[in-house]
Amino acid sequence: MNWDEFAHWGGRISDWAADYHRTLGDRPVRSQTSPGEIGDKLPAFPPEIGEGMEDILADFERIVMPGMTHWQHPRFFAYFPANAAPPSMLAEMLVTTIAAQCMLWQTSPAATEVESVMVDWLRQALDLPSGYTGVIQDSASSATLSAVLTMRERATGYSGNREGLSGKGRLRIYCSGEAHSSIDRACWVAGIGQDNLVKLPTTGPRHALDPEALRQAISEDRDAGLIPTGIIAITGGTGIGACDDLGPVLDIARREKLYTHLDAAWAGSAMICPEFRAEYWANVAGFDSIVFNPHKWLGVQFDCSVQFLKDATPQLNTLKIEPEYLKTSGAEVTNYSEWTIPLGRRFRALKIWFMIRSYGLEGLRARIRNHVAWAGEICEEIRALDGFEIVTEPILSLFSFRCPGDDAAQQRLVDALNDDGRIYLTQGAFGGRKVIRFQVGQFDTTREDVMMARDAIADVWRKIS
Repeated sequence: MNWDEFAHWGGRISDWAADYHRTLGDRPVRSQTSPGEIGDKLPAFPPEIGEGMEDILADFERIVMPGMTHWQHPRFFAYFPANAAPPSMLAEMLVTTIAAQCMLWQTSPAATEVESVMVDWLRQALDLPSGYTGVIQDSASSATLSAVLTMRERATGYSGNREGLSGKGRLRIYCSGEAHSSIDRACWVAGIGQDNLVKLPTTGPRHALDPEALRQAISEDRDAGLIPTGIIAITGGTGIGACDDLGPVLDIARREKLYTHLDAAWAGSAMICPEFRAEYWANVAGFDSIVFNPHKWLGVQFDCSVQFLKDATPQLNTLKIEPEYLKTSGAEVTNYSEWTIPLGRRFRALKIWFMIRSYGLEGLRARIRNHVAWAGEICEEIRALDGFEIVTEPILSLFSFRCPGDDAAQQRLVDALNDDGRIYLTQGAFGGRKVIRFQVGQFDTTREDVMMARDAIADVWRKIS
């Protein structure tokens, strides 16, 4: 393909993309295909001779599109969103075109310096103290793994990377039972082990980590010769939106001299709205590491996760490795590959810059405020359905409910709703029972889209009950 052909097909694909988004509401939200159906349509062997783009795009429409679940659909109420607003998509087109590998300052100075400024813009937007710096990661899972590795190295006197963990004792990390599974995986990968991730009970209407249970667990572990290593708190847990009381967690961590990480992957975006901070963000200053995902609720195209660091030195001491071929001569510069696990880095900061400039913080706040308000409204509509129960009340824009019947009935309703195609929901678990999660957060959803869910749920329930 030459560049004239690229320009032609690039225009065709841009037109297709705009039409796709304009008509997205007419499609079923979740793919309606069966396992193996898409793979069976692909040739078993690669072509020996190149094919024309006309044929390739036709097969894309015929084979690929029926197997796509539409994350940008305005009635996507499952999981948390992976949003992609138009300015962010345009930024990604530029990043893809330039195709730079931005591992070091010298490999693309603009990528590094824009990243530093964008992280600081977001620090200001979230009302974090000026001492925080940070880095853009691919996802919250990578940021959490970075924090857990830092906890491990700090607890072993930064000897684990050199010597391994043999003979270092059993390192213990503490979180609530509502913490995300990425924390479990981080403990696996870091060599700490599942059995040394201590999951503690929650309390109160926000399902917060019980401080007394945390104190007792740390004390008992010390008495048993184990090594308390770090605490991971949450603001907006994935299951039901659980939010820990950050002040008591930090007080315990300071007294016990433990490293702290705050997982605010979803709900952190809402903290650009000052009115939510008193309830969900109070005392946030002091956490050693904080992660939130602009790709969830700020419209920044996946993937884009920001990790703030109170002091970057412990993470640099954990992750920095500098062979001769990666050294930068001359002036002191920031090389963000030393802050993260991957060496290779994409220019993720550009889409943050485009988004904030295009919408402004106030435009982004307006969307989040709408989503929270509409979640409250649809929650009341579902509560009013005969026999339905709200299990966990809305925390920001997330709540959970149950239909009449046992756990199997909950799954039947979820499956039937997703087969119906008007909305997309997922199941969860709370208090030993299966629940149905509902979250509002797709970037371009409207109140009409959200409130339509009541009719979809009622209609499908009548058909299957």
